[in-house]
Amino acid sequence: MADLVRVYSSGNTFDGELTRGRLEAEGIPVMMKGEGEGPYRAGPVDLWVPADREADARAVLSAIERGEFAVDDDDVGAAPDDAADGSDA
Repeated sequence: MADLVRVYSSGNTFDGELTRGRLEAEGIPVMMKGEGEGPYRAGPVDLWVPADREADARAVLSAIERGEFAVDDDDVGAAPDDAADGSDA
């Protein structure tokens, strides 16, 4: 299995699911880990991608933060503060 890199962390499971969906829609494989797994999806989550796709994933996360995927003006700037923390642990 390829080495994985954490590219996103959130205390909000819903934001994690949305972000995972966008990354996967862009063709980036994602593994979601954290307390948001299981039947009671609540708690922090981390998104991990293969190390060789890290740059692509970070570009998508930056585009999300800039509002490039926004449907309307209310969506721009709605990204959580803890998105894309830049750590790889």
